[in-house]
Amino acid sequence: MVNFLIRRVLLMVPTLVGITLLVFMMLALSPGGIGAGMLAGGSGGAMQSSNSIAIQRAKLEDRYGLNEPVMVQYWRWLGRISPIKFGQRDLVATTGELIPRPRAVPQPTAWKWLGASLPAVPDFTDRERDAKFPPGDTTQAAAARTAAFKDVQRAYVEARASFTSIDATLRDKLKQYVEATEPSDQWSRFLDKEKPRVGRITARPPQEGVRELAEAKALAQQAAKAWGDAAAAREVLLAGMATGPYPEAGFGVSGVVSIAWPDLGIAFSRQRPVIDLIIEHLPITLLMNLLAFPIIYMVAIPSGMLAAVRRGSWADVGLGGIYIGLYSIPVVLAGALALGFLATPEYANLFPTAGLSSAASEGMTFLPSHDEAGWQTGWLLDRAWHLFLPVLCIVYTGFAVLSKQTRAAMLENLNADYVRTAKAKGVSNNDVIFVHVFRNSLLPLITMFVTIFPAMLAGSVIIERIFSVPGMGYLLLDAISQRDRELILANTTIIAVVNLLALLLADILYAMADPRIAYK
Repeated sequence: MVNFLIRRVLLMVPTLVGITLLVFMMLALSPGGIGAGMLAGGSGGAMQSSNSIAIQRAKLEDRYGLNEPVMVQYWRWLGRISPIKFGQRDLVATTGELIPRPRAVPQPTAWKWLGASLPAVPDFTDRERDAKFPPGDTTQAAAARTAAFKDVQRAYVEARASFTSIDATLRDKLKQYVEATEPSDQWSRFLDKEKPRVGRITARPPQEGVRELAEAKALAQQAAKAWGDAAAAREVLLAGMATGPYPEAGFGVSGVVSIAWPDLGIAFSRQRPVIDLIIEHLPITLLMNLLAFPIIYMVAIPSGMLAAVRRGSWADVGLGGIYIGLYSIPVVLAGALALGFLATPEYANLFPTAGLSSAASEGMTFLPSHDEAGWQTGWLLDRAWHLFLPVLCIVYTGFAVLSKQTRAAMLENLNADYVRTAKAKGVSNNDVIFVHVFRNSLLPLITMFVTIFPAMLAGSVIIERIFSVPGMGYLLLDAISQRDRELILANTTIIAVVNLLALLLADILYAMADPRIAYK
């Protein structure tokens, strides 16, 4: 069994890689590409100044490599979420934010073709490093290093943002150059979605005398100087990181391999670390589903057993009809009807319309209590009152599937030869049903567990939106609408892991339910 579990866990890795790669490619093929949502919704959207946009773009390109090919971006993302890291370790700021090593500054667009030359990047000597980042183990020296590092970090971001802004203007000027020198029916050869195809443009000699070319050459000189400033600032930043202003993430296994918590990135739609959002929202979704799952099994399995034992009776026909009727109601419609008729003042007004708790829940005792003002609901009952309708909308579709499967499995085993033999030996009817028939009917029910539990997680996405429950489903829909890459990928990974773990748990339950099944 142990060897089997190890093999299954190892097989989860390529499966997760395939799932996340598919989602990553879908994001890359969406309008604007893989980083469109982050670039558009960083911090203020369209209201940002050009300098803020340049700084945001520089940060994103440095952290996520948005200017690199899609497969390179995916490989870097995979390296960030992997607990096994290669290369130098990131630093952990006092706020908990990871500070990765800065990437090399990309060279200016078509700088050789435009006649520019890149300046030499000066070396940052040990003397300069010690002067800027005071060495020593004293508290004063450590505080001075941290303060100096923050200044250097800010200077690097500004220098890289300046280069990014000039280079973006240079690319726009190259686009104008193509439009000025080529007929409109040839623009698609040199432009890709309004972006210049630099390789094709530079493959032909420049057409001197064109105003746009002269302006592009001037911009190329500015971009080359800005590149030198950004590259020099990067060297200073790397030297500052080497002095240890902050502790390193995880712990090193060797000089090039380390183990650290997965870095899920920053949710740019909310300007918060993704891991913090998941820790905040995941327990809510798990609570709803862990409440719903036992309810489904406690209702569906006994009713399925009753329908099988009393086949053709009113219980069989009535319960089957009720469950099929419930199953035919879409979850969206059920949620809207429950909200409209049971939660609004115009009708029953029995339940709250949104949220997980009342406004005064923070001051409540955990259990119901009685004081001078009378009976107090208590936090627990208040939470159950808010969760009643969302959980009800999650569970009702599972009754039909599981009860029908229980009934079919029980009927198959009730007609088996061993049941007739047990009855002939005088075994009581209850022992035949519960000890023999039900146990042999567990395997199909375990199989249903693999499909029901992930489906409930998917169904809770809609329910959380309808009832404004701040769970993972609500977070995922918000991430999709905001095109927040990091949130979407993190949610995808978690859902995939839950599905794979459900499959693994099913295999373990198979062996526990049937002694004939053994994994070797």
